[in-house]
Amino acid sequence: VQLQASGGGLVQAGGSLRLSCAASGRTFSSYDMGWFRQAPGKEREFVAAISRSGGSTNYADSVKGRFTISRDNAKNTVFLQMNRLKPEDTAVYYCAATRGGGYYNHYEYDYWGQGTQVTVSS
Repeated sequence: VQLQASGGGLVQAGGSLRLSCAASGRTFSSYDMGWFRQAPGKEREFVAAISRSGGSTNYADSVKGRFTISRDNAKNTVFLQMNRLKPEDTAVYYCAATRGGGYYNHYEYDYWGQGTQVTVSS
């Protein structure tokens, strides 16, 4: 499966952005999906994940209550709604797909999108 992330940009602290990740192929609903982010000089970190049906979600503590992950299997797309953004949310955001077995670690994912830059100014 090929993934294309979009929706990043520059926003002031307290603002919102909605990231999208469009997947190619007919098997999108077979994958659990995740969002990760990587800030300069830091390791890639887990942000959120959603099960293939959309019935189960998980979040990093740092974004819980501010970010919402969702998916539309009919449109082969996963979303990340980011509200009340903070400067520390600045990073390149990546979407990823996994056939399952785990969601928290980057090595558990099989496919990655190219990343979209999110910059939050103070």
